[in-house]
Amino acid sequence: MNHFDEQAIHDLEFDTLRAMLQSYCVQPHAKDRMKNLEPMRHFDDLIIALQQTKEFKTIRSEGIAFPAIDFEELTSEISMLAIRDSVLQEDGFHKLYQASILVNTMVKAFEGMQEVFPFLFSLFVDVTYREGLVKSIDKVFNSKWQVKDDASPDLARIRADITHVRRTISRNFAKIMKDYQGKGFLGDTGEAFLNDRKVLAVFSNHKRKIPGLVISSSKTGSLTYIEPEVNIQYNFELESLHDDERVEIRKILLQLTNSIRHELPLIKAYNKLLIELDFIQSKSRLALDLDASLPELVEEETVVDLKNAYHPILLLNNRKLNKVTFPQSLLMDKFNRMLVISGPNAGGKSITMKTIGLLQVMLQSGLLVPVAEGSRMSFFTAILTDIGDNQSIENQLSTYSYRLKRMKYFLDVAGKRSLVLLDEFGTGSDPDLGGALAEVFFEELYNRKCFGVITTHYGNIKLKAAQLKNAVNGCMLFNAETLEPTYRLSIGQPGSSFTFEVAQINGISKDLINTAKSKLSNQKVLMDELLGSLQVEKTRFEALSENARQAAVLASDTIIDFDKKKERLEERLAKQQETIERNNKYLNQGRRMAQFIEAYSLQTKNKEMLEDVKKYIAIEKTKLDEERKTKSLKKKVEKSRGEEQQKQRHQEAIKVGSLVRLQNTKQTGTVMTIESNQATVAIGVFKTKVDLSKLEWIK
Repeated sequence: MNHFDEQAIHDLEFDTLRAMLQSYCVQPHAKDRMKNLEPMRHFDDLIIALQQTKEFKTIRSEGIAFPAIDFEELTSEISMLAIRDSVLQEDGFHKLYQASILVNTMVKAFEGMQEVFPFLFSLFVDVTYREGLVKSIDKVFNSKWQVKDDASPDLARIRADITHVRRTISRNFAKIMKDYQGKGFLGDTGEAFLNDRKVLAVFSNHKRKIPGLVISSSKTGSLTYIEPEVNIQYNFELESLHDDERVEIRKILLQLTNSIRHELPLIKAYNKLLIELDFIQSKSRLALDLDASLPELVEEETVVDLKNAYHPILLLNNRKLNKVTFPQSLLMDKFNRMLVISGPNAGGKSITMKTIGLLQVMLQSGLLVPVAEGSRMSFFTAILTDIGDNQSIENQLSTYSYRLKRMKYFLDVAGKRSLVLLDEFGTGSDPDLGGALAEVFFEELYNRKCFGVITTHYGNIKLKAAQLKNAVNGCMLFNAETLEPTYRLSIGQPGSSFTFEVAQINGISKDLINTAKSKLSNQKVLMDELLGSLQVEKTRFEALSENARQAAVLASDTIIDFDKKKERLEERLAKQQETIERNNKYLNQGRRMAQFIEAYSLQTKNKEMLEDVKKYIAIEKTKLDEERKTKSLKKKVEKSRGEEQQKQRHQEAIKVGSLVRLQNTKQTGTVMTIESNQATVAIGVFKTKVDLSKLEWIK
């Protein structure tokens, strides 16, 4: 990106998205980067940024185990560790400890994930799983982030002395307070804390009866706060011990700081990694909010192929208001690189143009965009905008003067990889003169092979777009009966402004409208009426096409439903036939057994008959076993044959350009080459060689 300015950011409302991204960031450095986020200058850097965002979105959307990016920056700690004999404080060690734990957890989470998340994995090149920092800090601090008593022998002794003195002070105070409460010298509370010392709350008229040091008195003067004489020396001793404790703690922290100072490169790597992940995570959060995705990036040629593209800010605002947001689909390539959108005001021309521009800025800033699968986008070296009323009182510029200066800038820098967005092109001056100059500018931009989206009401611009080979007209569809916008873009013809129709529905009399028409040439009126009628017919035709499409879908669903019912009926008939055959078999067996029973009843010698029964049963059992074995073997053969055939079909279907999935993963990619039984698969910009047997064909 060579040409992109703050005016474009303002025109396309990209600053609104930057503010949202800042709110998603955890720490200041990521917020600062988001505040200054803009399109990248190099395509390779853009690919990395987009893939990292996509991978992080995948982690969050698919519930893959990965810790939350919740940390505090280590900038001040890094600066302190770089200074010889400096001492980190308790909160600094706490930040280092939490950062080390967090990074170690991430390293563990990414074990074996190099091929799945290669772009995020590359961020961990300078960090490894290291427990030394954590263990060193654990030796000194307890769970409440206080220095442990056993951090040093001197600290253990000092704290034991502090405990002993405190107990002595408490015993003395309790004894004295009980004595003076019994004499009625103390107020209701009996005690208070002043200057970290426990004092007696004495009625002022009894203060001279109690030996000790007067510390203060109540606002009314009714109470005097006295430190008992017996505790004065102990309190001084306690203060001295606390001083000793602070000195010893500083020694311990100095030793700990010196012991981890050699870990400074690792700590810097921690900080860099966490700030980068904070930055990437905020982009992925926006992508999740927008249900955004990464379109196919086309490097060799310039193309803007958007399918069901949403304006992100409008989508989020409408979602809050429970309003419908209408997506737009369009194709711009070398054959249709200049799109002129016309139609009535408030019909969605500007928002369509802003959608194209804002999505392009988002993509080139490393953000995923709210478009449907199959969308394609390219890399532009310049995004140039002139949208809205930008008159400048400070510089004494009118709107038209501003636009002329802006156009001069565009003509200086525009080229083959430029995207130019012009709203209400040609307005601000005499319609005939301004329209003529606008037409010249349009031709000049066209001759420079720019890509551009232009909204206009000027007939000569629409006509010029129809004449130029690689330009195309488009219009925002409008309901001519209700005069309500449909917010749908139609490519191929210019649109009517519906000037007189809108005037009529807003109460302007027919006489005035007819008078206005009489002041125009017949050709002008007829042209506008023709455009209006064409748009009405196109809207009606598209409605009929949509009805036909829905009817085709319904017919297809009906055929599928019929086939399913037919299949179920055939299965039912097959089961009934199977039941009939089984019942006939049982009936024949029953008849044969009845004959045996009857023979047994009539004969006196039954030995031979019983042998016949045994032989019959054995034969029937053998038949049953053979039948079961045959069925089982048939099922196994059919299952094996089906799996083999399906696997064979999948392998045969895999060609160069096929979309495939790696077995046991959700990663998909495109087959670049096939050699023997191995395929080279591109997953994003990452390429890997995989056995064909480990690939599942998708399409």
